[in-house]
Amino acid sequence: MTPPREHGAAAAHVADLIREAIIRGEYPPGARIRQEELALESGASRVPVREALRMLEAEGLVTLVANTGAWVSSLSLSECQEIYRVRERVEPLLLRMSGPNLDEQTLQSLESLAARMAESDDPETFLELDREFHLLTYTGTETVVLTELVHRLWNRTQSYRRVYTRLMDDRARRTVHDEHRLIVGALRDHDIDAAESLLAGHIRRTRRQLASHPEVFAPPAES
Repeated sequence: MTPPREHGAAAAHVADLIREAIIRGEYPPGARIRQEELALESGASRVPVREALRMLEAEGLVTLVANTGAWVSSLSLSECQEIYRVRERVEPLLLRMSGPNLDEQTLQSLESLAARMAESDDPETFLELDREFHLLTYTGTETVVLTELVHRLWNRTQSYRRVYTRLMDDRARRTVHDEHRLIVGALRDHDIDAAESLLAGHIRRTRRQLASHPEVFAPPAES
């Protein structure tokens, strides 16, 4: 019998693999996740695979249906809007805690990421760099719950950010790139109030743009 500790480590490993696949878009919202295939691909037994899926269900990334299977969770428009409203409040707070502690090397990395985003026309490249950019701005502090919460909120909306990225027109792209540069400039100038305000507006703009495309969301659950 496999010791519980080994099952736990295997489950965490499988959960990491699935989470990253969801973030990369390999499993879109509503896609079925087959436990047998996961077990074969990961080399794990079904026990840690089931535990991994329960872990991801707790994060809101997977929906489990008893005696039926597992699916990548879908969001309705109202659910996505709620998550974005939470992000508008908590991410500026996390940036306020982190920003004053970002060193010169980190600021240079942020400037480089902003420039690379502006130079690329590939949506997947933008998504990867944008995620790296924003999460890097939060690395200047250690928190009890806030950093983990922000990561989970990002993970839950990643699939819809992918859709939004593909729908952006040239004007929207220019605005996004300008805001990235302005955020870095405010952090470099130690103007945390401006950085907070810019970030809140940055998130709010995405929320409003997503709201203008209700067709990409799951229908609201019936009561």
